[in-house]
Amino acid sequence: MDTPTALGEFLRTRRAQLQPEDVGLPSHGTRRRVPGLRREELALLAGVSITYYTHLEQGQSTNASDSVLDALARALRLTPDEHAHLHNLARPPRAKRAQPPRPEYARDTTRRLIGAMPQVPAVVLDGRNNVLAWNRLGHALLAGHLDLASPDDPAVRPNLTRMLFLDPHTRELYTDWKSEARVALAALRLVAGRNPEDRALAELIGSLMLQSPDFASLWSKHPVRDCTVGTKTLHHPVVGPLTLDFENLLLTDGTNHRMLLYSAPESSPADAALRMLSSLTAGPAGTGRGTPEPAPADADTGAFPRP
Repeated sequence: MDTPTALGEFLRTRRAQLQPEDVGLPSHGTRRRVPGLRREELALLAGVSITYYTHLEQGQSTNASDSVLDALARALRLTPDEHAHLHNLARPPRAKRAQPPRPEYARDTTRRLIGAMPQVPAVVLDGRNNVLAWNRLGHALLAGHLDLASPDDPAVRPNLTRMLFLDPHTRELYTDWKSEARVALAALRLVAGRNPEDRALAELIGSLMLQSPDFASLWSKHPVRDCTVGTKTLHHPVVGPLTLDFENLLLTDGTNHRMLLYSAPESSPADAALRMLSSLTAGPAGTGRGTPEPAPADADTGAFPRP
């Protein structure tokens, strides 16, 4: 990702979201050629010269101080996530020699852990949202139309962001797909800002920009938001509607992997739906690693019966 370009895009999108009257400046009732604050207005609010701010927005200045960045964040009324993102874009890490990305794998202990939770949908993800492992219920909840063992092969490994924008099944899974897409892309923006030298991540983003007009449109708005906990409303093809809480738990083993776990309040309709889905997908404990158990020749390859 071109960090100076991303910094300018981010600043411009946030300027466009504010009107002079929002920040206590007179608008003079004049028609503006572009929406939002002008560069000189933002520079005035942040206490910097228009020349300095212009250079910063154009990517010609890479030594902005913390005080300047903090002043810009206050003037633009950034959220804490957006404030951190601004610092990441303005202070990219020193470029390293590009290395070919290596396939990542979930640790065996992590696989055993999620396999020991048959009643909890669990997915292990890397920093790019590639699925490294899932237990049977996690697979059945999110991607029962895919091979259970697909995370084990980097060549066909599912990616939750790619699926969200390009896979019809995943698109239909979310009751409010647009909201889910905005949240997912905002979280991806935050990750991209933290890892500007990640070539595989840049390739994923570039691919989605070309293949999905929805992704390209949302990406241009530069949304930024961390998403570690929350609620998702799904309409599952087998067990119907269900509202689930989720948590992203970062593993502290230095891999940057995380576990995505879903749950529902006890005795709730969603809890009953998960139990039903679990009974339909019951099998040997595990996460799908290696060759699945042989199935009858006429059996469906999915994890659950088709409606």
